[in-house]
Amino acid sequence: MKLLNFTIIKLTFCFILGIVIGYGFNIPLYINLLFAGIGFLLTTTFFLIARNKFVKTIWFGIFSFITMVLIGILVTNLHNDKNNPKHYSYLISKEPDSLKTITFRVREVLKPGNYYDKYIIDLLNIDNEEVIGKSLLNIQKDSLTKPLKVDAVFISKTAFKDLINPLNPNQFNYKSYLEKKYIYHQIFTTESSLFKVKSSTHTLFGIANNIRNHINEKLKPYHFKPDELAIINALLLGQRQDISEEVYTSYTNAGAIHILAISGLHIGLILLILQFIFKPVTQIKHGKLMNAILLVSILWSFAIIAGLSASVTRAVTMFSVVAIAKNLNRPTNIYNTLAISMLIILLFKPMFLFDVGFQLSYLAVFAIVAIDPLLYKLWKTKYWLPDTLWHTLTVTVSAQFGIIPLSLYYFHQFPSLFFLSNLVIIPLLGIILGFGILLIFLAILNILPQFIATSYGYVINLMNSFVGWISKQEDFLFKDIPFSLLHVFVSYIFIIALVLLYAKRNFSALKWFLISILLVQSAIIYTNSNTPKNQFIVFHKSRYTLLGNTMNKGITLASDLDTITKLKTKIVKDYTVGNHIKTIREDKLQPVYMLNTKKLLVIDSLGIYNIKSFQPDYVLLRQSPKINLNRLIDSLKPKYIIADGSNYKSYVEGWESVCKKRKLSFHQTSKKGAFIIKY
Repeated sequence: MKLLNFTIIKLTFCFILGIVIGYGFNIPLYINLLFAGIGFLLTTTFFLIARNKFVKTIWFGIFSFITMVLIGILVTNLHNDKNNPKHYSYLISKEPDSLKTITFRVREVLKPGNYYDKYIIDLLNIDNEEVIGKSLLNIQKDSLTKPLKVDAVFISKTAFKDLINPLNPNQFNYKSYLEKKYIYHQIFTTESSLFKVKSSTHTLFGIANNIRNHINEKLKPYHFKPDELAIINALLLGQRQDISEEVYTSYTNAGAIHILAISGLHIGLILLILQFIFKPVTQIKHGKLMNAILLVSILWSFAIIAGLSASVTRAVTMFSVVAIAKNLNRPTNIYNTLAISMLIILLFKPMFLFDVGFQLSYLAVFAIVAIDPLLYKLWKTKYWLPDTLWHTLTVTVSAQFGIIPLSLYYFHQFPSLFFLSNLVIIPLLGIILGFGILLIFLAILNILPQFIATSYGYVINLMNSFVGWISKQEDFLFKDIPFSLLHVFVSYIFIIALVLLYAKRNFSALKWFLISILLVQSAIIYTNSNTPKNQFIVFHKSRYTLLGNTMNKGITLASDLDTITKLKTKIVKDYTVGNHIKTIREDKLQPVYMLNTKKLLVIDSLGIYNIKSFQPDYVLLRQSPKINLNRLIDSLKPKYIIADGSNYKSYVEGWESVCKKRKLSFHQTSKKGAFIIKY
């Protein structure tokens, strides 16, 4: 492949491999430093030998790639705060769950949950000892209190809690997501328990947040609707916290969610606008250099205001390279530009590699660059409007080739009307962004006419309504598509082989295409053969009981919920989609389950269990039965006691204590997650 002829792409690939190894394996920092140093010395040595002898040698290339892998591992380790002896985790590990007096600074405001306002905080001090590290802060919701401001410093006495693992199979792993942001613990408190401390320190995050708040204050007098203001914040300020669940779902189902995340499309349009504005600068002496500095400075200022998310950082880095190269008359190759931008970002933020937005952004751009020229050639017209619409369509379809496998893996749905929503919105996005920037500029200067604000709000509302209409065409939205990581890999192999076959049309390309088909078929066969069989699951569902019996590629559900449809949105959907199960049956809760040679007894709130000549392997306690557990254990002699989420906490704690004394296995779903019996 010609793509792999670019050295920077090979080096970036090796660096990415190093990040994956560094994240997956706990390699001590001193060993990492030693090997990276040896690799660098060997690479330098072979380079000097090759240069002095004027002969080509493969050893310089081999050690360059090995060293790049080692540097990737090293960068991952260096960015992990846990490798710093001042990290707070070393201090709290001595006395886990004990109350600590902590001083922290608010770093980022997150989207609030149902019961808590959420923030990411930087820890400054614990019990008068200076520390570093980040934590998740949960503050109990109160309608009378205002949200905390970024950069505000507080003191509170509280305990650190571990992040919770997923409690049900195939559930989103929020703990893993936070750990990739170097967040390992969380704090629960109330507004009244926080004591504000005066601080003169201002971080970039705080300055950016103040700018965003100032802009929003200036926009308030123009009476934008909440959904309109939320979209303005998303499109122009990179903040999506205030978007309502309904609007967010509409954009997702319409295949237009990327519109709300500032990415290459937005930054590219902003760069075009800026180039037009600053074009006169290029006419003066050293004007091109000044123009490059201006463009890059404005782009990065915008990135900081937008919160430096993975997609924003990727786009601004890439277009900064493009702007510099263009103004200095340096030829650029788009693949090299993408690889350089990726390498620069991952050097400073290696965990961005695991960010969904980062992955989708790069895959979309790679696909557009590789596939769009091929699709665009299929039809030519000399008329501007049809040509613009056709090119928008080819770009959109090309991007989908790049992101469909990963989107199916993460979101398990495919909006087939994505081309329609993009065909309408993308051509207008440049106008929306351009007028949005003008709107904010005039609002800051207090000279924004009301009719312009009203017109802009109307356009945003029209876009929301159009996207909402697209999302309601449910016959064209394919949901709950099972798609594993194995399917992702073979799908990309198939797409690459298909593009090569279309571009080259020779025997070699046909051979690889047929091999890719075999790989896809093998992946499907392997997945079907590994679907869970004969598996009984006690799911965790707060205040309710939910049981599932998986057999014959289907699952039978039993629950005390009013309607089983409530479950299909969360717990059951995650399990069935993650395990490629299509058949869902319903049944009533039974007092006894015979699972081949294993027996499960269910004891409910009535507490009835006096069954003669019956010794269950498992006893499930549900709905807080008032029983003497010691007597139950003596009479039934079970091997396992299970308590699901329907029980009172005080009851569960008592049962756990009894089981500890009796040295009997006890499983609490609210702590350990769903209990699975294989039979």
